[in-house]
Amino acid sequence: MKKLILATLLSAAMAAPALHAADYDIDTSGAHAFVNFKVSHLGYSWLHGRFNTFKGTFSYDEAKLADAKIQLEIDTASVDSNHAERDKHLRSADFLHVDNFPKASFSSTKIVPKADGKFDVVGNFTFHGVTKEITIAASKTGEGKDPWGGYRAGFQGTTEIKLTDFGIKNILGPASESIYLDLVVEGVRK
Repeated sequence: MKKLILATLLSAAMAAPALHAADYDIDTSGAHAFVNFKVSHLGYSWLHGRFNTFKGTFSYDEAKLADAKIQLEIDTASVDSNHAERDKHLRSADFLHVDNFPKASFSSTKIVPKADGKFDVVGNFTFHGVTKEITIAASKTGEGKDPWGGYRAGFQGTTEIKLTDFGIKNILGPASESIYLDLVVEGVRK
């Protein structure tokens, strides 16, 4: 019964709309945000991983979605594919070259509302020393008061990037040319 009441209260809180535009810090300290990736291994299976260290902010007003903005900075040395030797290789000059390119970043330039509450986040992605415009297909997960007296908003998004577009040439064939990023962002209102 307690679980049912708590679930009902949380659902009601998440359904409450924001009253005005607000700025949020992405909740990385509470581990409520993720930058995950997958890439094909030779076309036979998928290699999954994540970046453990990143930070960012976003500004959001449900009534003015097109005015939203997001900034994200990723520590490339924090790559984690659940295999220490592979991670060492991923950090090397063959792939991420973290000594020369310790950070990757994303800065939105526009938000394009779509049907069914979905939207595209367009922005500049700097990775491996190259900056290119990318589009993240996104949607809102929910927003509302949290049990600690704060206010949160959560979103998720996916995008595909071609490694060769960012100067990474050491790929394992055509099936491994693209990396798929899966972003889960929960922010705490400032």
